[in-house]
Amino acid sequence: MRFAFVVLVACVTPHRAARAPAIELVETAPIETTLDSELPDAYTVWLDMIRGANHTIELGQFYASNAANSRLEPIVAALEAASHRGVQVRFLAEHSFVSTYPDTLARLATAGATVRHLDLGTGGILHAKYMIIDGREAFLGSQNFDWRALEHNLELGARIRDGAIVRALSLIFAADWAHAGGEPMPTTRAPPSRLLASPRDHVPAGIAWDLPALVALIDGARHTIHVQLLTYLAGDWTELEAALVRAAKRGVDVELLVADWAKRAKTVAGLQQLARTPHLAISFVTIPQWSGGFIPYARVAHAKLLVVDGVRGWLGTSNWEREYFYESRNLGLAIDDAAIARQLERFFAATRRYATRVDPDATYQPPRIAE
Repeated sequence: MRFAFVVLVACVTPHRAARAPAIELVETAPIETTLDSELPDAYTVWLDMIRGANHTIELGQFYASNAANSRLEPIVAALEAASHRGVQVRFLAEHSFVSTYPDTLARLATAGATVRHLDLGTGGILHAKYMIIDGREAFLGSQNFDWRALEHNLELGARIRDGAIVRALSLIFAADWAHAGGEPMPTTRAPPSRLLASPRDHVPAGIAWDLPALVALIDGARHTIHVQLLTYLAGDWTELEAALVRAAKRGVDVELLVADWAKRAKTVAGLQQLARTPHLAISFVTIPQWSGGFIPYARVAHAKLLVVDGVRGWLGTSNWEREYFYESRNLGLAIDDAAIARQLERFFAATRRYATRVDPDATYQPPRIAE
């Protein structure tokens, strides 16, 4: 007698891995505060990106400042390791700060990285902060390549996997790298993307200038405008201010959060005058000092963002002063994703915990910033 055996094999289709977001917000929450949120931390994201590089790492940074046993030290070591395994590391730094912070740049050059110093020739600076990995993903945000930006400041950036944005950012790097090396400038046109850049007269073809995009966002507001910055220079330059006042006059609730560094004489009087505008509120954000003692140029709200009606926005590297848009290299992202805009709103709302409303009639003492 023959027996027929039928074997039933269950075919299980494996779950597809969740697709990584095209834009992912990344924060730094100052230690010893309640500002840490659900967003990933910059120091872990940077390390993951650098360790995952196979071919190229390109960095455009204001400066590089490391400290022993800091969160930046493993990142510097990862860049050294990348150079040693054959990854081409190129670091572009603002020329005027190289003498102030020479050590980390020299260390990377010794490990095999190529370092160039950029003088835009505009009277401005390389103020953008970004990196590009293998031409496939990038990071830009308020975080300087500074140990303090990864543990002691309130910062916001974005990990970007959107191909068009990464290609446009790569063109910015290529143009500035060529300029720093006295080489012919690339003539490639950037693909349409949400990347924004400054200064006005040094934006590669295909990339929008930051300032008109910000004005358009503000002018399109119907209900709320939330702005968070390190500094805002009120009264001195009015292109953005006029848009904010127009919004307030049509009944939009406008709220600005600026770091308490703005209590300095250069900025405080203008903010106090602007704070008299109906429907326009301004607050100073104070990050408490670290229990371990005073840290110069730290413990500050350094993020730069805009949220309009809770559904659109911007994040970038510019403080809202004229030179950042007309003279200096800065970058921004136009946010048209409602989910990301809600994250920006939550970040803004959390910052309010450390904010105090500006009194137009008070006398303010500037905080200690430097040694």
